[in-house]
Amino acid sequence: MFKRLREALEAALAAATPPADLYDLAGRMRDALIEAKAGLGQMRDALAKTERAQEALAREIETAERRRALAAGIDDAETVAVAERYVAKHRERAAVLEKKVAAQREELGLAERDVAEMVAQLEEVTKRRGTVQGDRSAQAAWSALGRAGMDRPELDAEQEALKSRMDRAAREAEADAKLEELKRRMGKG
Repeated sequence: MFKRLREALEAALAAATPPADLYDLAGRMRDALIEAKAGLGQMRDALAKTERAQEALAREIETAERRRALAAGIDDAETVAVAERYVAKHRERAAVLEKKVAAQREELGLAERDVAEMVAQLEEVTKRRGTVQGDRSAQAAWSALGRAGMDRPELDAEQEALKSRMDRAAREAEADAKLEELKRRMGKG
């Protein structure tokens, strides 16, 4: 019981404090995203394979029905009975494959949404990384100046919040400009 409480407390603290190295976190997230995208490819391949099997089975059923009709036309009761059993067995398999295709499509849709969410989270961490590291470097600079005997001018909380918002807006504008420039260079903008 205490172990679970301690783990819950540690998880809450970890969630509330930014990680020491956001580069490491972003790297791990990128690795997970790469694995997830590879998994998407495997899921798409499996779905395509199942759909091909479904199409092949439909052709087999069509052929068996045609043979059954031909056998019925020449009054070959034994061949008609074999063809009917074959058609019935293959229709059961077709029903199972239809359910399998539907399940694979749903699973693929879920995985695609998960990957999209992971991409958004990675973008957010990448944005935060610059902000957190900028804040840390500013704090380190003020600490060094404080150790050298220079006092930090006091700002009230409102001024500090305004300055922080303005700095962030400037960084975001700079990032947007760089992105647009990159798109323009690549001929996509």
